[in-house]
Amino acid sequence: MTTATSRRRSRAALAAALVVVAAGCAEPGGAMLDPEPRPAVLAGVRDVQRVTQLTGADSPNRTDRFHVHGTDLGSMFEAAGRTWFVFGDTFGPREDGKAGAGGDAWRSNVLAYTDDTDPSDGIRLDGFIADDIGWAKELLPSRKADGQEMTVIPTYGFEAGGAMYLAYMSVRHWGEPGEWEANHAGLAKSTDQGRTWTKLDAPRWPGTSNFIQVSVAEVDGDLYFWGVPHGRFGGVRLMRVPEQDVEDPGAYRYFAGTAGTGRPRWSPDAAKAETVVDDTVGELSVVWNEHLSRWLMTYTDGGGGGAAIREGSTPWGPWREKFTLVSSQDVPGLYSPYMLPRYTADGGWTIYFTLSVWGPYNVYWYKADLISGKE
Repeated sequence: MTTATSRRRSRAALAAALVVVAAGCAEPGGAMLDPEPRPAVLAGVRDVQRVTQLTGADSPNRTDRFHVHGTDLGSMFEAAGRTWFVFGDTFGPREDGKAGAGGDAWRSNVLAYTDDTDPSDGIRLDGFIADDIGWAKELLPSRKADGQEMTVIPTYGFEAGGAMYLAYMSVRHWGEPGEWEANHAGLAKSTDQGRTWTKLDAPRWPGTSNFIQVSVAEVDGDLYFWGVPHGRFGGVRLMRVPEQDVEDPGAYRYFAGTAGTGRPRWSPDAAKAETVVDDTVGELSVVWNEHLSRWLMTYTDGGGGGAAIREGSTPWGPWREKFTLVSSQDVPGLYSPYMLPRYTADGGWTIYFTLSVWGPYNVYWYKADLISGKE
């Protein structure tokens, strides 16, 4: 029997077992929230490949058409029947060979969209939310004043109640690599498919909270927010809110540990939020992989390990050991590995994700094969 055949059979057997587990869950959310202990299915990654460049004048998307020569981040969410890509600080023409932020026509954030459902050859960006002259326009304004409000960075997007939302952080000052100071984190809302946005007065989280950068997922009408502090050196905590109450700060509940049965306890007090992943985490992305019946978390490892990946049985864990997704030795200056549930292949064992690279300050499309713990 060949190695490839053996691998396919072991994956098929594991997938069948996972279906049985999922079918036996009576809790809301099924396997997504099942607190019963389950074995790890992830044993690492292999065959990591850069598929293509997504942004910049040299990319197949030729985003310079929208005056986007340099940008970063690229978290994704689905709303209004399409996929949206959320980018951070964005610039027009730049000096040749320039690394990092900087350039003409600084915009703190821009938004692209696509109807492309095939991740295998990269993602075609069909357009940007643009201004009257066709440039990708800034969605959420910022003062652009160091020590006051340097920029406003969207950390994730989601849809709720027919509206689009962006979670953002107001950055007061960029510090040493991997460190920055935040004024607060909050939500912005659009009711016209992303053309205009309004920053909400509430909810907001202070700059010292553990929910400055978030990843968001919906489970049975509840929105789960995994959050980390400013920078890349804090752990992950968790909060949730009913989708219809997303604008009500009093409706948020914070994961405060588990009861003896393993079921979660939720508190209205953010100070009681417990850490679910204790690591040096920045720019995180959490998705449910329905094929594997597990949560996957990717993030920038502030400890220098590059981009990391973990699996979790429930939103609160247990979150298993981390594996290197992309090494910083292989891709110097990498950060922000973001996933979207729909962009998978091979029964969920191949994942696609965006990855930012400081030099030349653009976003790339990557793929990786997950290694089964049964192999």
